[in-house]
Amino acid sequence: MTRPIAARVLLSSNPRPDPWFGIRYTMNLYRGCQHQCVYCDSRSECYGIDDFADVQVKTNALELLERELRRKRTRGTVGTGSMNDPYMPLEGEIGLTGRALEILARHEFPVHVITKSTLVLRDLEVLRRISRVYAAVSLTVTTPDDELSRRLEPGAPVSSARLRTVAELSAQGILTGVLIMPVLPWIEDREEDVLRLVDQAHAAGARYVMASFGVTLRDRQRAHYYGCLDELFPGLRQEYQRRYGDQYGCPSPAADRLEMLFRERCAAHGISIRMPFYQGEQLPLL
Repeated sequence: MTRPIAARVLLSSNPRPDPWFGIRYTMNLYRGCQHQCVYCDSRSECYGIDDFADVQVKTNALELLERELRRKRTRGTVGTGSMNDPYMPLEGEIGLTGRALEILARHEFPVHVITKSTLVLRDLEVLRRISRVYAAVSLTVTTPDDELSRRLEPGAPVSSARLRTVAELSAQGILTGVLIMPVLPWIEDREEDVLRLVDQAHAAGARYVMASFGVTLRDRQRAHYYGCLDELFPGLRQEYQRRYGDQYGCPSPAADRLEMLFRERCAAHGISIRMPFYQGEQLPLL
């Protein structure tokens, strides 16, 4: 189900670029997401989205984007994909993300797109134009197993399709990387799977690979996730409850070893475990 909404503000500002993704301004054109990944933290009560499968489209987003960009005094990276996927299937019909990128290109603002979708290739030409300033695309891939990705991320393209997208973007000169996050305890945290993902990212031409070996769970999202575990992995909920209780951060029991192996394999391939950021600049007053 989709429905239109009017937003009051489109770009939320960070005092400085965030340390993981270099994002200064966060842009969400939609509320809710069709990918319906079982682990998505955006279901949490603090975000105020009652039904995460009910996608709300910000019909005045492009007008707000034009207005807000003109008022920015610092040219910083605009990030999209933190609360939902900007290239969920609905984007193929509406094209809101593509039109927003055109506006950002015209204003010469840097962009970081975070997605699980092959649809980002549709906007390759505008991303090339933005890349004259700075454009990065990060593809989230949490497992090398396509069948497992279908179960955990039912509305998104499978992992192998995302890795092919990494290869295509990289071949076209776009700064592209892979995000191995979250890594679900007892589901995605096998050593061989993590190392295989690093190898696949390297083969696809990823410039960076970033990983976080665990998952976050709180209130409404925890209840949803545990319901998915009961359906997909019977008995695993009890293991989570015993180990993590009600804590927000749920690191894999193997997190320290996985981090060590991950760093070693990235170093062997010459892949950075941090992405290069755009260096912001002050804009002249009009």
